[in-house]
Amino acid sequence: MQAALKGKTALVTGGAKRIGRETALVLADLGINVIVHFNRSDSEARQLTEELRRKGVNAWMIQADFRRPDEYSALISHARQVAGALDILINNASIFPVETIADLDWSGLSANMEVNAWVPFALSRQFAQEIGHGKIVNLHDSRLMGFDWTHTGYILSKHVLAAVTRMMALQYAPGITVNAVAPGLILPPPDKNESYIEKMVHTVPLKKHGDPSDIAEAVAFLIRSDFITGNVIYVDGGRHLHEYGDGPRPH
Repeated sequence: MQAALKGKTALVTGGAKRIGRETALVLADLGINVIVHFNRSDSEARQLTEELRRKGVNAWMIQADFRRPDEYSALISHARQVAGALDILINNASIFPVETIADLDWSGLSANMEVNAWVPFALSRQFAQEIGHGKIVNLHDSRLMGFDWTHTGYILSKHVLAAVTRMMALQYAPGITVNAVAPGLILPPPDKNESYIEKMVHTVPLKKHGDPSDIAEAVAFLIRSDFITGNVIYVDGGRHLHEYGDGPRPH
């Protein structure tokens, strides 16, 4: 299957940093050309693109703001023009603002919905309409089995994305597989340090946190397969099992 993937081209949204970056590197190791989408991380995207090329694949960088419809609505077409082809779409980009039920407002909810749910749907639909075959992998969240009381708008948007993933898997079969990876305790938020997740390791059955490479390898597994669609791989050390059984409590 690796030979079959060699020379294919993938678009990774939010690909310049964190999980997106690691995913791009793992795809390059499979011989897949990578289009790195970014919003404001220009220098990181440029550095990653150079690193990908050193691995022997083609790589490009494309900027688009996912709060600007005129920019993201053209992303699939732009990617195809730049790379000449597009075979794989990894919907990784998201926002993660702190919002409780008490302080979530419509502006916050709509921002989460646009970036975390609507744009992945819009890009996937355009991918299906323009290309009609290939692989789509969405990034979910292991807390879909429960709630996230401090990121209310975010988790609501991920629930919408989960529903869209299942619908698209049916709608776009047989030409396109649509799956998802649900990360758990992998990285601290951008404004936190390692101690932030170390304090939560006790909530994970395996008593440790993961690494971005764990997510990237799960993404790679899904794009290798021609007979998996509509599925979610929870890469979280079993944490979703607690949330499924008990559900986190707000107090």
